[in-house]
Amino acid sequence: MNTLIGLLIIAVGSMGQSSSYVPIKKVKEWSWESFWLVQGIFAWLVFPYLGALLAVPAGSSLSALLASGDGAALKALFFGALWGIGGLTFGLSMRYLGIALGQSIALGTCSAFGTLIPALMVGTDLFTGEGLVLLIVVSVAIAGIAVIGYAGSLRAKNMTEEQKKAAVKDFALGKGLLVALLAGVMSACFSLGLEAAEPIRVAALEMGTQPLFAGLPAILMITLGGFVSNAIYCIFQNIKNKTGKEYFTVSGKVLINNLLFCLLAGGLWYSQFFGLALGKSYLVEGSVMMAFSWSILMSLNVTFSNVWGILLKEWKGAGSKTIVVLSLGMLILIFSLILPELL
Repeated sequence: MNTLIGLLIIAVGSMGQSSSYVPIKKVKEWSWESFWLVQGIFAWLVFPYLGALLAVPAGSSLSALLASGDGAALKALFFGALWGIGGLTFGLSMRYLGIALGQSIALGTCSAFGTLIPALMVGTDLFTGEGLVLLIVVSVAIAGIAVIGYAGSLRAKNMTEEQKKAAVKDFALGKGLLVALLAGVMSACFSLGLEAAEPIRVAALEMGTQPLFAGLPAILMITLGGFVSNAIYCIFQNIKNKTGKEYFTVSGKVLINNLLFCLLAGGLWYSQFFGLALGKSYLVEGSVMMAFSWSILMSLNVTFSNVWGILLKEWKGAGSKTIVVLSLGMLILIFSLILPELL
């Protein structure tokens, strides 16, 4: 029962993340880098900080909590900076491929690297026992994502250039695939950051933090690192493209509109890791399901992102065969979520 509750919490957070790119369509008169920086302030600073405060036990402080763990916070910050590069290119993959295909490719790569590398780092044998189960389950998840990626290639073949541009304004398959693959590899550093920050979670529990919130301070340090790398790039683009004035030249009404939708996007984005931290507290320590939790989140993100892709008509005009292949890929992903309990 606890496992089911944990999965449901992770699923709710995933649904929020998959919806976080929808508000971008409501932002007006701002370039991509301007929107990305502002929503990042909410997604990677404000909400993670508020979440981390929930983990501070009575009589202590957040700084004291982060100082525990023999440099774990700095390690998480470092992996967060690397993950930030993945997050940056992740946003670009949405720009070139759309929500559905962009997230599918990026998150598929992220799922594999983010699940298997931490397991290897702690000495897990992927060819025997629980390690083999983990490898099989991740492989099934990747197969589902690959099928969805194939559906995306079918869509590109069957649609005219006009249809592609109507669905995704800056559609570019070749460039988008390269960016999405890079995004997936670098985004897996978030999972590595969680492993590096494990001593902080343990220290929080020892200090009396509720298990439900113990993982949230680590997320703050990772997203802080990600914000730094993203802010550097966005500010550089603001200067290069002379778009920095956009923050101040829009009308008051447009500014409020943009800030509200950036706030919404940031909150929805953060919900995935808030849900992951809370959901993992219901899973058994050291179990396959716990090790597979990262891949579960990524698989759910892919599933929900494709639902949004359908709702936003990104697959319009793709043909019935393409939709069948897309549906098959989503079913394989859903099957991968329950496979650990079957093996």
